[in-house]
Amino acid sequence: MSAKIVKEQVVSSALQLLDRLGMEGLTMRKVADALNVQVPSLYWHFANKDALFEAVADTLLEHVATTTVAGETWQDMFFRISCEVRQALLSHRDGARFLARTYPLSDNVARISSQMISSLKDVGADDRTAAWGTFSTLYFVIGFTIEEQAFAEKRPDHNQGPDIKSLLLRYPVAAQAWQQILESDTDEGFHFGLNMSLQGLVHHLYTPEK
Repeated sequence: MSAKIVKEQVVSSALQLLDRLGMEGLTMRKVADALNVQVPSLYWHFANKDALFEAVADTLLEHVATTTVAGETWQDMFFRISCEVRQALLSHRDGARFLARTYPLSDNVARISSQMISSLKDVGADDRTAAWGTFSTLYFVIGFTIEEQAFAEKRPDHNQGPDIKSLLLRYPVAAQAWQQILESDTDEGFHFGLNMSLQGLVHHLYTPEK
């Protein structure tokens, strides 16, 4: 006889499996086995696999943008929340790729985006600028973190193999740039890209149209 389970147990078990097996290893069958229940028992709480995965993705962001900072500018808020999103995704294996796969329209996603959109509208941004300014920033965060996690999972070695050496000799500028990235701190790279994104948004907001 299957044990009685609650929704939070299912999500927690799925997160543990994500950390242990990665995104490809997370299945309804494995979640059910971890909880010592049959797969149909999961459907009491989630209509299908996508619904479960959306709940797991939403949980990744449950501690993001839960506090406010008095007197914070919209730029500081964007920077802070972006860093919080990145750290939340880095705290779980394949976290960024998992979020990008599901991208749930959920409570935590809505809270985060609402704060960012509102901060732009408060300084005069129109609906289009507020929406795209917010989501373009979040897309950068998710994309950077996907690459960061993939890189950490399997760090390439460019000193091995004649084909790689030949390629880098033929493209020395690319080789030098790649070496710069390999030797850089990932926080430095993230902050550089995020600041570039925010500077573009500042320019769009405050440069008068001709």
